[in-house]
Amino acid sequence: MLVHGWAWMNFTWFASAYDCDDVPYRLATLVQISGVLVYAAGVSRAFDQDDWTVPVIGYLIMRVALTAQWLRAASGESGEARAAALKYAAGLVLCQAGWVALLFAPDGSKRWLFLILVAAELLVPVVAERGHQTPWHAHHIVERYGLFTIIVLGETIAASTVAVKSALDEHEALGELLPIAAGGLLIVFAAWWIYFAVPMHEHLESNREAIPWGYGHLLIFASGAAIGAGIEVAVEHAVGKAHVSQLSANAAVTVPAALFLLMVWLLHSRHFKRGLAQQLTLPLSALVVLACSWTGTYAVLYAGLAAAATVALGLTLANRTGPAPSSPAGA
Repeated sequence: MLVHGWAWMNFTWFASAYDCDDVPYRLATLVQISGVLVYAAGVSRAFDQDDWTVPVIGYLIMRVALTAQWLRAASGESGEARAAALKYAAGLVLCQAGWVALLFAPDGSKRWLFLILVAAELLVPVVAERGHQTPWHAHHIVERYGLFTIIVLGETIAASTVAVKSALDEHEALGELLPIAAGGLLIVFAAWWIYFAVPMHEHLESNREAIPWGYGHLLIFASGAAIGAGIEVAVEHAVGKAHVSQLSANAAVTVPAALFLLMVWLLHSRHFKRGLAQQLTLPLSALVVLACSWTGTYAVLYAGLAAAATVALGLTLANRTGPAPSSPAGA
């Protein structure tokens, strides 16, 4: 999820600044999509068998296309804008050389070197944008990130549905599964509502706000996806297939749900809330959701109810005290 999300982010910010939608641009986009598919096909082998060949090939395909895009952008720019585009291209090439070198690293060290390469990737925009901000569009960026969040939450619901259906087909444990399914849906619906409660594009005025916001979304995407994986664990525990403790099964859902709420507050909501009560709603809700881990077999349901109550409380406070400008959705 981390590397996949980062690859998507790179293209999104470039597209916001330099999407000319002509034939070369579209062909390069198709090449990048192909690279994503190759990369995704090898992720499990990389982390399970320490075989990074397929992911690196996929990443190389993506990076060749994106580097060509930045070089093309540089050819149409001048001055600081041209220098920034060339810095992006050079940074991508250097990082990609590191990924290729990863293939020749000693066994057992690749996972640690992977983290170093991720850090290097994160530094590329910071270095390239120093002294010149590429002409990205705030409304477009927020829309793209919102769409990706919807996809992640939709995949969470789909994975949860498959897990519940499979468990019902094998065990017919409706009484045990219904509270998990209901709680999971409430968590996802609340996550969707809360994420889109504020007009975030009004806050992104420069790289000073945009870079931390963009990087922070890696945790939003990861926690959103982890909610679905956690629901699958809770379902398997309920029917006796997951040999983990009840607390561990509960935490598999509540920890990522709490992290999602906290990150949305940190990146989104706190910039648009008035007064202490509105500011504390999401952080306290995250603590309540986390505390549900210790409530036994109904933990997921209780966490879902807590998330739904957060939405209701946010709406109530917004109606009572008045929301921040252009922020009518509460939470």
